[in-house]
Amino acid sequence: MNTPNELKYTKEHEWVRQESDGSITFGITDFAQSALGDVVFASLPKVGAKITAGQTCGEVESTKSVSDIYSPVSGTVSEVNSVLNNSPETINSDPY
Repeated sequence: MNTPNELKYTKEHEWVRQESDGSITFGITDFAQSALGDVVFASLPKVGAKITAGQTCGEVESTKSVSDIYSPVSGTVSEVNSVLNNSPETINSDPY
């Protein structure tokens, strides 16, 4: 499993990175994507949405199951990974 040392991790298997501009980027860990299997759909929050730490903000659907994504921080969504709209399997090949 790939677990970059510069990231912080939650017990729900999300990773968190603070960017140089102060914004926060997060996603699911390599362990989580591996446990899910082949990802076929990702539901992400909309840009401008308010998210709350510890609350669900999206979900990932795989050939095995559907799993909630929990926000590790509270704030306003400024950007999402739009690649996942057409290629959700990117989560499997590049979870970070």
